[in-house]
Amino acid sequence: MTRTSLDLVTRIAPTDLTKPTPCSAWTLHGLLAHMTTQHHGFAAAAEGESHLDHWRLLPLGDDPIATYRDSVNRVLNAFVPHDLADRKFALPEFSTEITFTAEQALGFHFLDYLVHSWDVANTLGLPVKFEQEVLDAGLKFAESIPNGRNRKAPGAAFGPAVDATGPSDLDTIVALLGRSPSWPDVTPQA
Repeated sequence: MTRTSLDLVTRIAPTDLTKPTPCSAWTLHGLLAHMTTQHHGFAAAAEGESHLDHWRLLPLGDDPIATYRDSVNRVLNAFVPHDLADRKFALPEFSTEITFTAEQALGFHFLDYLVHSWDVANTLGLPVKFEQEVLDAGLKFAESIPNGRNRKAPGAAFGPAVDATGPSDLDTIVALLGRSPSWPDVTPQA
């Protein structure tokens, strides 16, 4: 999943960084900075770090693709330890009051990168494909996320579900998470 996003990101040209994305608050540069930061935040959580500073937006520097690649390597290495399933993840960006199981934390990160891979691909006008087992898992996670007022709150991870599904499971997943499968033909969602 993370490798798919890296494959897409390596196709970004400097002039692409100012393009709008399906995430209405972000250009491609902003989305890439968010994705990079999330990798570092989840890696820190897997390493037992719980400080909110690990979740503050990181600058991409002079070589945004290299910065992103480094974040991918960090999160993949952090998710390798054999005892990961036994750990609790402090995710202060989500809650400072509770910790999460490895399954929950990895599920959050998995779904985020499934959708953000779609965001990057659509921004660049590129196709993105995932194995059916990835889509099955993503659909299960997307269907489990409540679709209430919390999705309209400032900083919500996903916008309200849209009543638009497409011919693929990926279209259904992005619709459940507030994006129109036909973007950019419609107004971008949060």
